[in-house]
Amino acid sequence: MPDDTQDVISGGHLVAKALKAEGVDRIYTLCGGHIIDIYDGCVDEGIEVVDVRHEQVAAHAADGYARITGKPGCAVVTAGPGTTDAVTGVANAFRAESPMLLIGGQGALTQHKMGSLQDLPHVDMMTPITKFAATVPDTARAADMVSMAFRECYHGAPGPSFLEIPRDVLDAKVPVAKARVPKEGAYRASTRSAGDPEAIEKLADLLVHAEKPVILLGSQVWTTRGTEAAVDLVRTLNIPAYMNGAGRGTLPPGDPHHFQLSRRYAFSNADVIVIVGTPFDFRMGYGKRLSPDATVVQIDLDYRTVGKNRDIDLGIVGDAGLVLKSVTEAASGHAFNGYGHGGASRRKEWLDELRAAEQTALEKRLPQLRSDASPIHPYRLVSEINDFLTEDSIYIGDGGDIVTFSGQVVQPKSPGHWMDPGPLGTLGVGIPFVLAAKQARPGKEVVALFGDGAFSLTGWDFETLVRYDLPFVGIVGNNSSMNQIRYGQAAKYGPERARVGNTLGDVHYDKFAQMLGGYGEEVRDPADIRPALQRARESGKPSLINVWVDPDAYAPGTMNQTMYK
Repeated sequence: MPDDTQDVISGGHLVAKALKAEGVDRIYTLCGGHIIDIYDGCVDEGIEVVDVRHEQVAAHAADGYARITGKPGCAVVTAGPGTTDAVTGVANAFRAESPMLLIGGQGALTQHKMGSLQDLPHVDMMTPITKFAATVPDTARAADMVSMAFRECYHGAPGPSFLEIPRDVLDAKVPVAKARVPKEGAYRASTRSAGDPEAIEKLADLLVHAEKPVILLGSQVWTTRGTEAAVDLVRTLNIPAYMNGAGRGTLPPGDPHHFQLSRRYAFSNADVIVIVGTPFDFRMGYGKRLSPDATVVQIDLDYRTVGKNRDIDLGIVGDAGLVLKSVTEAASGHAFNGYGHGGASRRKEWLDELRAAEQTALEKRLPQLRSDASPIHPYRLVSEINDFLTEDSIYIGDGGDIVTFSGQVVQPKSPGHWMDPGPLGTLGVGIPFVLAAKQARPGKEVVALFGDGAFSLTGWDFETLVRYDLPFVGIVGNNSSMNQIRYGQAAKYGPERARVGNTLGDVHYDKFAQMLGGYGEEVRDPADIRPALQRARESGKPSLINVWVDPDAYAPGTMNQTMYK
């Protein structure tokens, strides 16, 4: 090797140095000739290269890794179909506000517009679904632009960035002195804002004097690691709380301020409603589900989200954790807090009213939660899963109708222990989220519920979990259908056209798991669910428990067809 190699550095090694500076300790990838110099750089920098079977899995895993760790995830894919395969994962991260960087290969700049192998206009394609998308034009800029892309991930609400690096730019070497390698911690500022002080005081006053306040703790509570502040606020001011998305688990099940089944009732009857880190999108009926007579407050990292689709009485742009902490502190200075001037008794009546609504909803479905029917009722399956979870179980939902059932029943025991795709409703996130969660938190148990249709989209990467020895408890709620859509077709076109384009084969996913070196078991009797889950836990392997569920049972959320309204 020539002596002067110490004075030059390649584009791929510059990329690796920038990833290292950002704190990235692993990349998710599917190999390609355009990108292998990045691998070489990662080996030198001590960054693990995790290879998967589909680029969508790499992108979803980078998204999942960001959610679990609080650090940005990174996926590296080749040009053309490698990058287009990853588009769904990037789009999912975009709607879910998850910070990640996708690096895509590209043909050589010297062959620009000549029709090189796998040449596509990647930046044009990625621009609408990222916070930043660009081409690295020069080798000396490689590290600089990686750091720039990470910085853009945190502008407003977090999200994904995309960089394409032409092959000759990546492979070329430049003098070390010519390349800018941003120093760790020195190329982006804190984005933690506590919001407008006047608005904080106003919200504190509203909550102190409200008779029937309610708060919805959304994904940004977890994104900003604001759990402690959120818990302190609801307990100090005696406010009932609902949780959605990654905000689930902020309060533990059984907490007197933890509510789940009475949200619609609360939103219809509250006098002050605080929405934290959740847009007024389809999940919120675009804001129409909130009482028109209530005072509505919205807190969000992104200015553009506040007041979108529905007028608000007060909007605060800032970090959920810092804002809630500031509100609690401001409220403590008010003469009439939640426990003074009759406030405690008024709040007690309100909490009792909501608890009664909660109990009524629970009793309505209790027979199904305990049903001994065969085929198995989905409510029985998700009830068994909920009882199976421990304080350390990270729960992942990947599916349509079956996961909609679980959303009403499964309660994570701790913050950051719930993962679902988010508002894009992407099927296929399950296996890549398991990969990311188990690698980021190897000491925690991972429990994943799949619809049979959802599992089949990325299920071949079950082999990746076997290859990396990442045990988890997987459950397939198998009704041999894309059942959420089947319900809508039956309702719209009649039973004779209910099975057009939505019926799957009777696949034994337990045998699929066994074939790939994992643990598999089939369940047809509801009494066998818990023992099978326990055996999967004890197997020490990636597992799939194939549970045959009733194809004619539908979740209330599916029957309401909320996703289409």
